[in-house]
Amino acid sequence: MSDARLLPWAGTEGKPCYLVTDGSGFLSRVADTIECVQLGMAGELLDHAADLMADQRATSAQLRFMLARMREALTDVHRIAESRGARLPAPGYEDR
Repeated sequence: MSDARLLPWAGTEGKPCYLVTDGSGFLSRVADTIECVQLGMAGELLDHAADLMADQRATSAQLRFMLARMREALTDVHRIAESRGARLPAPGYEDR
C-alpha cells in the first residue's frame, strides 16, 4: 500500500511536495536524511540563539538575522512534524 508523504522541502513558489511511496525507496531515504539534517541545524540554531540572546552587545541587525534563520528552521520543523504526524497510524479505541 502506498501513501503520499509530505517531503521536507518546498517546491516552486513554496508549494508542498509529495511522494507516493511505501516508505522504502531511494527518495524516502533521501527525505529521511534531509529531515535529520534540518532537525540538527535547528538544534544548532537554538544553541546559537541562546548565546546571542545572552550577549548584551548583540545588535538589532544580528537579532533580526537570527530571527529570519529561526523562521526558516521553524518552517522546516513544522513541515517535518506534519509529515510524520500524517504517517502515524490512526489511534485504535477500544469499546469500554
